[in-house]
Amino acid sequence: MAAVGYPSGMADPSPPPNASAANLAANARRLREARGFSQQQIAQLAGIPRPTWASLESGAANPTLAVLARAAAALQVSIEELIGPPRTAARRFAAAELRSRRRQGATLRALLPEAVPGLEISRMELGPGGQLGGIPHTPGTREYLTCESGRIELVASGERWELEPGDALVFRGDQRHSYRNLDPRRPAVAISVVCFAPRA
Repeated sequence: MAAVGYPSGMADPSPPPNASAANLAANARRLREARGFSQQQIAQLAGIPRPTWASLESGAANPTLAVLARAAAALQVSIEELIGPPRTAARRFAAAELRSRRRQGATLRALLPEAVPGLEISRMELGPGGQLGGIPHTPGTREYLTCESGRIELVASGERWELEPGDALVFRGDQRHSYRNLDPRRPAVAISVVCFAPRA
């Protein structure tokens, strides 16, 4: 049987790349970049040479199970996730999925749909003349409050501060504090960021 020929100047079509190798390359690069590491940094963290990591990301690698295990551990994912089909880089959360709770004269709505260790970001809406007593957190916790609309008074350790739109205040979150909307007719809105100190 005669060999199949191809037009002059065209290379023989190569077989499709191994799916696992392609997945590994895409995932290794995406996960590394999402964590802000260079190839040298992540290779050092994984305990493998940088050229080995580079070959993982190029799709040319045929890594051993030990190398895969080290790479997965450095990226804090399972081996299955490392070599499986890449996950979408984004996920939409419907408004109803974001946690919201009512406390005293305020409505607190989470702005982060997923838990981030040591961090809590909320949209705080104080009703007209509404007040909210803050709960002291672990020693060393810091809080950041940015007024978005209205006028908000914050009281902490006997001191009072008045915030208008655009104003921000940083204070210790491990002390007694409270919030109050100074306008008896309109709601006030603020963004609250709590950076928890690690528990001893």
